[in-house]
Amino acid sequence: MTKPDTGLPPSLEGLIEENLLALAQLRGLLDALTPDTYRQPFGADGRHTLGKHARHIIDHYDALLGGLEEGGDHVDYEHRRRDETLEQWPRLASQRVSSIEASLLALGDRQPTSDMTLDYPLDDERLALSSSLQRELAFLTSHTIHHMAILGLLAEPLGLALPESFGVHPSTLRHWRREAQPVMAEGA
Repeated sequence: MTKPDTGLPPSLEGLIEENLLALAQLRGLLDALTPDTYRQPFGADGRHTLGKHARHIIDHYDALLGGLEEGGDHVDYEHRRRDETLEQWPRLASQRVSSIEASLLALGDRQPTSDMTLDYPLDDERLALSSSLQRELAFLTSHTIHHMAILGLLAEPLGLALPESFGVHPSTLRHWRREAQPVMAEGA
């Protein structure tokens, strides 16, 4: 069975798909949570909540998508929106994730190889690093999965059932699939 032709370059299509798969898993978790569970504090100082990690993920997508809307070639993850209502209300976060998914699907209208600039602050200076839409989507996949793994750890003591692939990077999932394939006998 062949994939339908979306008109996107294969690399961009694959990167968008990886992000969409992670976000769909995140949205599934958000849809299963009550506000009290979403806000439950964890850790010695109580700074960690499911909501804070979900909001942090959303902030990064908003930073990329906002940069694309504003100038089309600039992203700044340092100066994120940090909308605290997204930490408090899982339904609002889920709605925002749905909006992000729609925006990612619309990226097919962009030139995937166009140059982008990533603002990266150091102590006394700001670097303007060369990047691309593909590079930033690859970063967001890894960043999202990293925080989803933390969400998975926080969800365990709450008794929340998550898919085995929740918080697992696509490269690891591909590795697991390769290992699960039967090894062909020599000479067969």
